[in-house]
Amino acid sequence: MTDSTTRPVRILLADDQPLLRTGFRMVLGTEDDLDIVAEAGDGVEAVELSRRLLPDVVLMDIRMPRMDGVAATRAIVDARLPVRVLILTTFDLDEYVVGALRAGASGFLAKDVPAEDLVTAIRTVAAGEAVVAPRILRRLLDRFADALPDPAATPPKALDALTEREREVLVQVARGLSNAEIARELSVSETTVKTHVGHVLTKLGLRDRVQAVVLAYETGLVRPGG
Repeated sequence: MTDSTTRPVRILLADDQPLLRTGFRMVLGTEDDLDIVAEAGDGVEAVELSRRLLPDVVLMDIRMPRMDGVAATRAIVDARLPVRVLILTTFDLDEYVVGALRAGASGFLAKDVPAEDLVTAIRTVAAGEAVVAPRILRRLLDRFADALPDPAATPPKALDALTEREREVLVQVARGLSNAEIARELSVSETTVKTHVGHVLTKLGLRDRVQAVVLAYETGLVRPGG
């Protein structure tokens, strides 16, 4: 729910299937704090509407004609628009997932996600956080586990800028813990954790927690199941 001082989250629906867009509109239309401002039937249109309307969040299908969701996400992020992208796909583990996250997507969910989880994800992404469905992240990392570096090897220099505590926080973020859970794990305040996360993102030049998770696994800082 929203109050008189908070404007609704403005959403752009980007999916090449009109029936699915209708379904999303029905689900999201019942929420007072969410406002669907436009619909796009392909990636090119999604980018054009994002430039013109500057929605807060784009619900982006990953497989669309003319331009797929990965390319559209990259175009939006590269243009430095104040727009965040939440990727949706019919597939639990699409081959484009890594590309979408690297392109700057702020979240990744399956299209069969429960309505309440979708609503929560949109609000989370609009607030500047990131969302990846745990089952998708787990399967994604398991799939690429053999290609990941050995964490026992010398840590990459990219992580040298982090303090020991910031590296600890990054490990917990990569394991999917929320700020509150990290605070309990490390016996510090949630505000302190939020500050550390901010420092990690700034020092490593990352957009949000999703990219932090990807980097942590790519560098071997953590491994699936670790």
